[in-house]
Amino acid sequence: MRSNHVATNQGIWDADAPNWVEVGEKLWRAEAPEWGNWGNPEASLNMLPPDMSDKDAIELGCGTAYVSAWMARRGATVTAIDVSPEQLSTARRLAKEHETDITFIEGNAEETGLPDASFDFAISEYGAAIWCPPDLWLREAWRLLRPGGQLVFLGNHPLSLICSPLDGAPANLTLHRPYRDMWGADWTKVEFEPSGVCFNLTMADWMALFAEIGFKVDKYQEVYAPDWAKGERGAVPADWAKSYPIEQVWHLSKPA
Repeated sequence: MRSNHVATNQGIWDADAPNWVEVGEKLWRAEAPEWGNWGNPEASLNMLPPDMSDKDAIELGCGTAYVSAWMARRGATVTAIDVSPEQLSTARRLAKEHETDITFIEGNAEETGLPDASFDFAISEYGAAIWCPPDLWLREAWRLLRPGGQLVFLGNHPLSLICSPLDGAPANLTLHRPYRDMWGADWTKVEFEPSGVCFNLTMADWMALFAEIGFKVDKYQEVYAPDWAKGERGAVPADWAKSYPIEQVWHLSKPA
């Protein structure tokens, strides 16, 4: 299934696009960025430079492009790419409604076709960060960045994946799959809430890949659910995510 992940994930996100319209509209209206399944505040994660007025920025796997909107408001010249035309339809509508200038591209973040060294800053909140093989999309991000450029991405923590039952049921306190040689998971045929093909690595493999490509790790963050959280998001119960990290954020840079 991994070889067919692009077409599979495009189909999933096209079909699911209507379910993300309301969330997209809410986050486009947000006064300050909030990140991940539980809306952790920008003040705690610092995923965006405060002033982006001199930066060319790209969002890799933009969905409804609220992250792109946040960057544009900070002054960046923004390009946003996504494989799903239905998600981009919502993104383009919201950009027009909010009078926000963003260049949208329907395409694969693993192979954008954009020129080398075109951007100062790249970001992915989920998007390419989980739906594309790391070896492919990280090399593409490296190619797109100028020397001194930054890449920030947020995705599932490896622990949340190995604690997720094979049938797609919510994460629990049991280890359900091997950590060694982790590559991700195929959720297309699970019993509970089937979705697409996602990718992840062990911590050592993430670090080895960054080093092989040439990225410098500037900061790493593990993200938990906030104290007020209740219920379940992204097939992870709030009580689980208060004790164990649901997400991770990598802050990388391309040496000058």
